[in-house]
Amino acid sequence: MAILLRHGLRASKHATVSARALSVVPFDEAKQIAAAKEIDDRGRACGLKFYQCSWVDLFGVQRSKLVPAARIGEIASGGAGFAGFAAHLDIDPTTGDLLAMPDAATLAPLPWRPEVGWLACDLVHEGAELAPALAHGPRNVLRSVLAKLEDRGLALKTGVECEFFLLGGEGPPAVADALDTQGKPCYDAHALMRRFDFIGELCEHMEALGWGPYQADHEDANGQFEINWDFDDALATADRVVFFKYMVRSLAEARGLRATFMPKPFAHLTGSGCHAHCSLHDASTGANVSGGGAGPHGLSPAASSFVAGVLESVRGVAALTNPTVNSYKRLGARSTASGATWSPNAATWAGNNRTALVRVPDDRRFELRLADMSCNPYLAAAAVAAAGLDGLEREMVLPPPSDLNLFDAADPAARAAVAAATPLPSELRDALDALDGDAGLRAGLGDAFVDSYLKLRRAHWADYAATLSPFEFDHYLDC
Repeated sequence: MAILLRHGLRASKHATVSARALSVVPFDEAKQIAAAKEIDDRGRACGLKFYQCSWVDLFGVQRSKLVPAARIGEIASGGAGFAGFAAHLDIDPTTGDLLAMPDAATLAPLPWRPEVGWLACDLVHEGAELAPALAHGPRNVLRSVLAKLEDRGLALKTGVECEFFLLGGEGPPAVADALDTQGKPCYDAHALMRRFDFIGELCEHMEALGWGPYQADHEDANGQFEINWDFDDALATADRVVFFKYMVRSLAEARGLRATFMPKPFAHLTGSGCHAHCSLHDASTGANVSGGGAGPHGLSPAASSFVAGVLESVRGVAALTNPTVNSYKRLGARSTASGATWSPNAATWAGNNRTALVRVPDDRRFELRLADMSCNPYLAAAAVAAAGLDGLEREMVLPPPSDLNLFDAADPAARAAVAAATPLPSELRDALDALDGDAGLRAGLGDAFVDSYLKLRRAHWADYAATLSPFEFDHYLDC
C-alpha cells in the first residue's frame, strides 16, 4: 500500500545488455568473454568463493548451479549447462542442454552469505548454430518486448510492492506471531516491531545491494508484511523481485519460519498482491513522458494509450500476472476480516483510488493493482508491456475514469461502473483462454512463448481439476 513518491525523478543506475542482445541477435561470444572477465574481476575484489548462476522457469521457480570461483571464467563465457526438460520450460528430453549465460550487470554478493555471488542468467540453446536465445526463456521474453517499446522511443520503468506472510516453520500453515490477532492489523506498530530483527535485516541487505529501500510496514492481513524500494528499469526490477523472494525465504528459514508469497493462503484474510507502479520514459533521454496530458488525471497520450491497452487485454494479461489456481481466490474474494480485499473487481481505472485496477495517483506514474506474488516477475512485466504496446500501436483511447468506491456494492453508480467494465477472469482457465485468443498479446510476446506457456499452464489446470477436495466430500458424499 505504499505511495511511491519519486517515480521519474531519479535516473536508473542499472546497466543492462541491449534489449535486443538475446532476443533477435545471435549469441555474441566476444561480448560474453568480456562479461566473464568483468565478473571475475569484480568477484575477486569482493572476495567471492562461489557464484550462484540463477534463472527462473515459466512457473517462476528459481533454478541455479553453484560454481566455484576458480571456474567462473569458463562458465561465464561458455554458460552453465542445464537439462531444460527438468524444469517448467516445455522442452523435450531429446533436445540438447540449455546454457545459462550470466549477466555481469546483475552480480551481487548474497548479503546473508557474502562469499557467494548471485547472477541472473539468460538462457540459450547449447550446440545450436550461433547459440540462439531460448524464445520462451522468461528473461528473454521481457527483453524482446522492451526492445519493441524501445523501437517506439519508449522505456518502461517499474517499482513494485512485494507482500508476503511469515508463517510458523512446522505444522499446518499458520501465522507465526501468536499475538498478531487484530481485526484491522494494517500498519500495526507492535506487530511490525515484534519482527524488527527480520525486517531490519532485510532492509539493511537491500541498502547494501543499492536498491534504496525506503519503508516497511505490516500489511492488511495478520502476519503479512511489505517492503518498498526504489523503482528502476523493468528488467532490473524483475531481477530484484526474483532476488527479493529468494532473500526473504532464506532469512525466514534461518529463523525457523516460513515465508510464503502464495496469493491467498488464508480464505478470511487479505491476499498478497504485487502492485506495480509504472512510468514511461524517453528511451534516449530518460525523461518521464507519462504526464502532461489534457485528459483526466493528466496522463500523456502515450501513457493513456498504454493503460488503455492493458485494460483492453486484462483478461489475457491475468494469465501471467495471476498465474495460479490460488490467484483467483484473491481476485474473487467477497470480503476479508479487515473489511477490504484491496484487489480489483473489474478492468477500471481512476485517480488516487485504490478500488480501481489502475490507479493514477499523479501524472508521473500509474499503478497496476492486478498482479499477485505468485507471478513470474519477468513474464508479468512482459505481459503488461505487450498489452501497453498494443494500445500504443492501435492508439487506443481510455474510457472515462471510475472515481467511485468500486467496492461499495450498495452504491448503484459503483455497481453500474463495475458492470460496464470488462470483467476479470473468475478462474485460471478463463485467463488462459483469453491469452490464447488475444492477438495483441501474441504479437508482443511471441507465439512460441504463448503456446509453450499455455501448454504447461493448461496441464497444471488439468491436474487441479482432477484433484478431489474436502469440499466435494463434505457436500457430495451422501448425495
